[in-house]
Amino acid sequence: MSSRIVTMETKCPFADCLSVFPISLPVEDPKASRPVIGACPVCQRQASFKPLTVISKLERNVGQQSAVQVESVLSVLVEDVRSLWNVGSIFRSADGAGFGQLHLSGITGCPPRKEIAKVSLGAEDHLSWKYYLSAVDIIPQLKAAGVMIVGLERNAESVDLKRILDQGQLRKPLCLVVGNEVTGLSVESLQLCDVVAHLPMRGYKESLNVAVAFGIASYLLSSSLLDDCAENQSQSTISTVH
Repeated sequence: MSSRIVTMETKCPFADCLSVFPISLPVEDPKASRPVIGACPVCQRQASFKPLTVISKLERNVGQQSAVQVESVLSVLVEDVRSLWNVGSIFRSADGAGFGQLHLSGITGCPPRKEIAKVSLGAEDHLSWKYYLSAVDIIPQLKAAGVMIVGLERNAESVDLKRILDQGQLRKPLCLVVGNEVTGLSVESLQLCDVVAHLPMRGYKESLNVAVAFGIASYLLSSSLLDDCAENQSQSTISTVH
């Protein structure tokens, strides 16, 4: 039995396009929990499309940001993470691992929210964060500033995160991109990543909870990239003293 569909308007996420056009969604999924993937009929770029009604609500968050500004060579882009508890956990792990900034996009919730604070235990008060309507609103800015973009996703092209760290293929400054609990990273984010990396899975399941995956990846990155920086500074100090 075929699913019935409903036609709704959407908007291209790319800032140099923003064209509005119709998309078809299953009637069984009226809130579009799974975005429609396709090509914009105007700019022809592949993207994940949300209903215009959802986009209009999310636009109210644009410009929200933290009061504090923290400088760090490590940051994370949290794209379309639905659970506020996962967002809170990512804030807490980011603080512990030495990530200074969080870029929140799409349906990812922003502080202040009690659900976030309950898990983060106030970590969001000590980190820089800012909300963007789409990941493509921030990734090009980061790349222009020389930031390496690493997507955390397991697919046919992804590579083992620890292996490429051990091989010295990653560098600072770096932004790790994590995505939706069900659908993962958007097609537009994947296209903009310099590297797509995964954590090896040795059991039956093919993925971890997004907050758990970020926690593991964040410490792998900080242990390699930040500890190397601290060691170099320590050696420099010793050389200066002697």
